[in-house]
Amino acid sequence: MSDRIDRITPTYRGVMIAARPGVVWWGRLQVTGVELLPLEGPLLVVGDHDSYWDTVATGIAAMPRRQVRALAKSSMWKNKLLGAVLTGMGQIPIERGSGDTAALDRAIAELRRGACIGVYPEGTRSLGRVLRARSGIGYLARAVPEATIVGVACSGTVAIPRFPRKRPHVSVDFFELDRPNIGRDESPQDYGTRLLAQLRKRAPIEVAGRKRAAALVGRVPTWSPELAITGKPGGKGALEEALAQTAGNQD
Repeated sequence: MSDRIDRITPTYRGVMIAARPGVVWWGRLQVTGVELLPLEGPLLVVGDHDSYWDTVATGIAAMPRRQVRALAKSSMWKNKLLGAVLTGMGQIPIERGSGDTAALDRAIAELRRGACIGVYPEGTRSLGRVLRARSGIGYLARAVPEATIVGVACSGTVAIPRFPRKRPHVSVDFFELDRPNIGRDESPQDYGTRLLAQLRKRAPIEVAGRKRAAALVGRVPTWSPELAITGKPGGKGALEEALAQTAGNQD
């Protein structure tokens, strides 16, 4: 049964229904804290990002209360069919690493209309790396100070595509952030780093991709601002970056 007030678009509902067997049955999804999501009003859901499945798992978990409109990398719209689906789901394309003000302006406008926006401070999948927080979440929080800001820690999602091997345990944990609002003198970058530290404390880095995960067994770096890097575009050289961070952490 749902207490939801805002309308779920047909495309969004269809995608979440189609994904349920993979996330709920195969992934044995466990959800906690969904009651923290207000039924209406501007809402920022801030999460860690290790897998493409994070967005889907979070969307399924939040559906009893809200539709999550995520900021997603614009390159996904290059596939016309996928782009049409993402648009129908209310997702917002953003050009990673370019200061895409148009995308942020659209997200701000949606927030002010009472939407729920999903944001990943890391800006892309970790792929085993310690990534630096980007500043976009800080700009959104400052532009719409009335927005409720809730953290979401996802784990187990990297193992969903490893069917039919050992079944994963996927968890989606909505939680109250410590000092969720941006401080008056706090920079957007520092704010994003502060929130990301809380996320990674609850959801340590997990490695997507079987070969990459095998190469990093026992060597996955622990998130810290001192190790954090921006990461190469498109995840190129991600394994080498993760190994370098691990070596630096051991020195």
